[in-house]
Amino acid sequence: MESLLNRSKQDKRKIDVIYLSHTGEITQRSIRVVDVRSHYVVAFCYDRKHVRTFRKENILSAFPHTSKRRDKGVS
Repeated sequence: MESLLNRSKQDKRKIDVIYLSHTGEITQRSIRVVDVRSHYVVAFCYDRKHVRTFRKENILSAFPHTSKRRDKGVS
């Protein structure tokens, strides 16, 4: 996962992540990584249309962006 995050930052490419929010909600987000830190990822979130900070431990999965998506809430 770390290499995909770094590649997104370097190539300025969109990736998709499955993320566990602080409220326990699991969502799929399309992001473009701005910075990778030891415990956090700073990224532009295309769903929220804003730069957000994601805890690495809460990123459950990361994969190359695809145009097809599931609903915003992942069951």
